[in-house]
Amino acid sequence: MPPPSIDQQVIFLYTPNLAQTDHFYQKILGLPLVLDQGNCRIYRVSRDGFVGFCQHLTAPEKLEGIIFTLVTTEMDEWHRYLREKGVEFEKPPTLNPKFNIYHAFLRDPNGYLIEIQQFFDPAWPAPEIK
Repeated sequence: MPPPSIDQQVIFLYTPNLAQTDHFYQKILGLPLVLDQGNCRIYRVSRDGFVGFCQHLTAPEKLEGIIFTLVTTEMDEWHRYLREKGVEFEKPPTLNPKFNIYHAFLRDPNGYLIEIQQFFDPAWPAPEIK
């Protein structure tokens, strides 16, 4: 028997400053806010993918090991768009032949590492159209 379906995905991350996080994700990245729960806000990343940020006193101080990756076929356009908005990149767009990807890294106001990535590997699945 196969497992039941999963229809959507949300990842929740902590933030010490919800207003600053909201500005970055809505005004800089352009992600639409889909649900404001007071101390948590959820943004649409793709058709059925979401990221939520919750302001709690227990937000971690060290954010090692967390990479929030956005996948696109428009890597250079994203780099140009974000640079025009004043975003500084930790690593500019670079081809990584080992993984057959083209990617760049930046940080959000919380210190989370954001990777914008384009897959060149033909084994990577195309987005599903419903």
